[in-house]
Amino acid sequence: MKILFAGGGTGGHIFPIVAIAREIKRINPQAKLYFVGPVNNTYYDMLQKEEIVIKKIYSGKIRRYNDLRAIIENIIDITIKIPLGIIQSFLYMFFLCPDVIFSKGGYGSVPTTISGKALNIPIFLHESDIAPGEANKFISKFALEIFTSFPNTEFFTKEKMILVGNPIRINDNINLTNEEIKKELNIKTNKPIIFVMGGSQGSERVNDFVLQILPQLLKSFEIIHQCGFNSYKNISVEAEFLIPDELEESYHLIPFLNERELNNAINASNIIISRAGAGSIFEIANAGKASILIPLPESAQNHQTKNAYAYADFGASLVITEENLTPNFFLHRILGIIKSEAMQKNMEDKAKRFSKPKSAKIIASYIYEFLNQ
Repeated sequence: MKILFAGGGTGGHIFPIVAIAREIKRINPQAKLYFVGPVNNTYYDMLQKEEIVIKKIYSGKIRRYNDLRAIIENIIDITIKIPLGIIQSFLYMFFLCPDVIFSKGGYGSVPTTISGKALNIPIFLHESDIAPGEANKFISKFALEIFTSFPNTEFFTKEKMILVGNPIRINDNINLTNEEIKKELNIKTNKPIIFVMGGSQGSERVNDFVLQILPQLLKSFEIIHQCGFNSYKNISVEAEFLIPDELEESYHLIPFLNERELNNAINASNIIISRAGAGSIFEIANAGKASILIPLPESAQNHQTKNAYAYADFGASLVITEENLTPNFFLHRILGIIKSEAMQKNMEDKAKRFSKPKSAKIIASYIYEFLNQ
């Protein structure tokens, strides 16, 4: 059994692939797994640890902003990178002969799925967000089935869609006690814990906002702040000036959390502050945690705002848009959740009900059964 994964190369594409790969290996330890697409060194190492053979290819995307640089980059991508990526992936798959392609979507999977279609290889697609991007709209034409994360996903035909949720990685620290988790995270106080979930790249505007109200937050909360590699140095310097000596032990600034650390931070938290990417939402939901989502307003097809409100409408979260993100309003909303045991419990219960922890297993089983028909 040869299964080839394709994706854009970001964490939102790679983490679900890792989760599905693990489930496929549980079903069939002899399965051969491959990844074809663009991927940086961090995610390259992550895929390698799962014994996935990687073939990097060129790819490109269409930028929708109209400055000169974007126009030049679009021309290069359309005329050089994407055609070259199609040739690379075609030759690789021609000799490899995979049984099926699982596309996590994104611009990086376009050359691979075009080549797969030309070679008549069955293609399955997973869409994380309510509003698909242009790449996945294009890929959906080739897909036999489309696995979706949210009910009422836009654009795709209902006949092709299978609602499964967003695959998440289940780490081996899931059975740690709360005290063991706090020890690993170096939690020192008994204050409620806020986890600012910034992703591997962080979020500059969310980071800046947290700094604005950091002294006020630390009076009542212990904070785990994943800020991203690019922001870590500047934030650590600013935080040093902002935080009184007696509150220093309540602030944990981290550039990047590995899988175990991320699980610990989520599970230890009383409330999570996050953007509204599908991966983050389903990680939060799986842990059954209360949350405040701050959708990225520039996200393609406004998908983060749509994701956030779909989750909040279920009763699992609160949404604060950037235009309403003021210190007093934010603090009021956080304290409102923490001080109301009933409100927090309701959000936690709704989050658990929304989660779909078997998503990766369902997809892996579906692919396995398809190949063994």
